[in-house]
Amino acid sequence: MFAVIFSAVLNPEANEEDYGNTIQRMRHLAEQLDGFISMQSVCEGESEITISYWKSLDAIREWKANPEHQIAQAKGRKRWYKNYKVEVVEVTRSYSFTATNHAT
Repeated sequence: MFAVIFSAVLNPEANEEDYGNTIQRMRHLAEQLDGFISMQSVCEGESEITISYWKSLDAIREWKANPEHQIAQAKGRKRWYKNYKVEVVEVTRSYSFTATNHAT
């Protein structure tokens, strides 16, 4: 499994409605791709981070090459972001915890 970590600082003049609509569309497109696992995003002030999980590097390459995604990337560079960074990492270990209801 691989993760793409996208961290960005938003331009305060960015059109929030246009940006939000594009983000929703990109999420929908990514979810349709074979090899997509999941995606999570968090925003705080002007900063945002999105982590998407993929089954393979080929799936990530397919997502990066998607024509609509490329248009959104260009809009991001021109309109929405002060800066951004993309990191692609291999997940070598994953574990989790889930609390259960305990009677007190």
